[in-house]
Amino acid sequence: MRLDICYRTRFAFDAPVRESQNEMRACPATDGRQQLLGYRITVEPSARMLSYTDYWGTRVDHFGVTESHADLEVVAEASVETQDPPAPSAAPAMESLGDPDFLNEHDEYLRPTRHTNWDEAIAQQARERVEADGSDVVGAVSELSEFVGSQLVYEPGATEIGEPITEVLAKGKGVCQDFAHLAVALCRSIGIPARYVSGYLFSSNDRTGSIDGDLVRVQTHAWFEAAVPGQGWLPLDPTNRLAVGHQHVKIGHGRDYDDVPPLRGVYSGPGAPEVDASVEIRRMDPARQPSTMTRPTLLRTAKAPRTREQQQQQQQ
Repeated sequence: MRLDICYRTRFAFDAPVRESQNEMRACPATDGRQQLLGYRITVEPSARMLSYTDYWGTRVDHFGVTESHADLEVVAEASVETQDPPAPSAAPAMESLGDPDFLNEHDEYLRPTRHTNWDEAIAQQARERVEADGSDVVGAVSELSEFVGSQLVYEPGATEIGEPITEVLAKGKGVCQDFAHLAVALCRSIGIPARYVSGYLFSSNDRTGSIDGDLVRVQTHAWFEAAVPGQGWLPLDPTNRLAVGHQHVKIGHGRDYDDVPPLRGVYSGPGAPEVDASVEIRRMDPARQPSTMTRPTLLRTAKAPRTREQQQQQQQ
């Protein structure tokens, strides 16, 4: 599927600010499931752009506006070609997760973080579902993703960035980043390496993943990937309770949201900003209708370069 994406963010300050420094992670990645065809970013007032690849393999566009300004608009435009990942081969047993080389390679995706800090109750929920199902690794990840989708109701504004997943689960509602964080925590709590993914979803309804027409206006999206020994990364979307496919456009991944926020910055001055962010996605080949995905598929990606730099705007 060929998709053209326009991600626009506007800051309107109630008083002029002297300077702002910002980092944007909006550029789609190129991997085994998608190919970036073109990308550009514009800023008004104009600013010098510095682009680099961070520790997790995500493109970062850094820009600073040094002159006094009351408005700041950032527009990232991209064209990308997506496809469904290949179907998984025979799934490995849960015991394969204990391989020393596998554990060492995925150590960073097994540890709790600020957004994925689980408690014993969450770990017990994960164990009960996997043990009852008698699953292999793929089955276990699918079961945990489905559990998240059954326990949380999608409700914009129900949570704040940084809200503990224990409180999110107690509320029973949240947005896509909460679904993704809970799924990651459940996986990690039973020894399955998992990572948070930031991206876009070509869907007219964030609750169902459905499509109506060739143009949608949405927000950035989030899902997760789990490591399957000997096979790669299994991407699933617990918010919409489906496997990741050609509706999904990946920007990047990390341990949690803090590693891949779409846009974050600081400014100097007394003004307080009002932020308006939106994503417009247009399907350029309407003859190819998205398929209904019921079976998870695996994604292989290159290992991220080892140069660390960390990066707030809530994903929906």
